Amino acid sequence: MKTLVIIPAYNEEQSIERVVDNLIENYPQYDYVVINDGSSDQTAKVCRKRGYNLIDLPVNLGLSGAFQAGLKYAYLQGYERAIQFDGDGQHRPEYIERIENKIEEGYDVVIGSRFVDQKKPFSARMMGSYLISLAMRLTTGKKIKDPTSGMRMFSQKLIKEFALNLNYGPEPDTISYLIKHGAKVAEVQVEMDERLEGESYLNLYRSISYMLRMGISILLIQFFRKRKKA
Repeated sequence: MKTLVIIPAYNEEQSIERVVDNLIENYPQYDYVVINDGSSDQTAKVCRKRGYNLIDLPVNLGLSGAFQAGLKYAYLQGYERAIQFDGDGQHRPEYIERIENKIEEGYDVVIGSRFVDQKKPFSARMMGSYLISLAMRLTTGKKIKDPTSGMRMFSQKLIKEFALNLNYGPEPDTISYLIKHGAKVAEVQVEMDERLEGESYLNLYRSISYMLRMGISILLIQFFRKRKKA
């Protein structure tokens, strides 16, 4: 029981089978849990029919709440590492081992980054990523090349800290906050696929709102947060 793959899923009935079956069939060395985040479609029904390991939240808590539920499960079950893994098929499990190897060097968080060895393309969404990277560097002194990547692995120490604190979300502002308070964070190069089914929660309006919220939180709000270590 070393690594748990946490799969938050909101309205992913079209892709969840492909994601979970790939893990079960090709990567049995990893345990997994699907966190159905109050989906309004058939995500939970599909998971129950297939016999997947499922935590079925009765209401939609959002990504932060769903992932924290997964980390509470990881903490209670005694896992040494936990990785956030998208239910839409964009994250590729062949990179989990590379991320594991890096965290075993003593890091608290390892991010699966698209831009360690590759140049970040220019687009409106990537401009937001540039701005978040800049805000993180200004406040922590550390350069994170892919701060919005959702493929993040957490050490056992941080699993416990996330599980027992309500104000921790798996977002760039929390990563920045943890760096500022001594957490060791690294990135490794990964490739990600495009979503094949369903619709992303982040439309243009939500993407802009998200980037602004993260920037303000990193530059201002994190200075008023208090860290309660587990």
